[in-house]
Amino acid sequence: MSGQGPQSPRGLFITFEGGDGSGKSTQASALAERLRAAGREVLLTREPGGTEVGLEIRELVLHHTGDIASRAEALLYAADRAHHIATVVRPALDAGTIVVQDRYLDSSVAYQGVGRALGAAEIRELSLWASENLLPDLTVLLDIDETEARQRIDAAHKRFDRLEAQGSEFHATVRTAFLALAEVERDRFLVVDAAASADQLAVEIGDRVDELIRARQAR
Repeated sequence: MSGQGPQSPRGLFITFEGGDGSGKSTQASALAERLRAAGREVLLTREPGGTEVGLEIRELVLHHTGDIASRAEALLYAADRAHHIATVVRPALDAGTIVVQDRYLDSSVAYQGVGRALGAAEIRELSLWASENLLPDLTVLLDIDETEARQRIDAAHKRFDRLEAQGSEFHATVRTAFLALAEVERDRFLVVDAAASADQLAVEIGDRVDELIRARQAR
């Protein structure tokens, strides 16, 4: 006998997706706060930029002033993902922590695979290779009309990144891509109307996560 006690159950991996201006970061933070208030161990992170290496990649891929070839852009996101999952997310999940993450592989599929026309299947395969096939337990898609999203971004008076600066047609394509992904994987996705109030959304998302936790505990 090894003398070791039972291993801790794997933590939950919850990701937030949606177009720019949909409120992902706000809702990810609200969920993390709710879970911590309930006494749960939570890691709140993001892609790109969830590590020191990732912060450098984030600045390059989102704020580089020159052109970046679409395939190079996709590979930069994949590089960030490979390092982030290996060094931050998997260790947290193995320790039983709930990981709440702002953007993951579905963003790459929607933005680079469809928006940049690199191929949804190819970009998904690249992301799965980079993450060693790690899929979220739940993906929250905050769906919002691209025109309203643009108004929110403009009102924030912040520096646009390279993707936010794309035109409305690009963002409409990305929105359609996200909804198509959610339709294919209904069990993984929770689609919410991002035009609702932040408080209402936080309750809807939190209640779904509570259900997921109860189901995991009942196994």
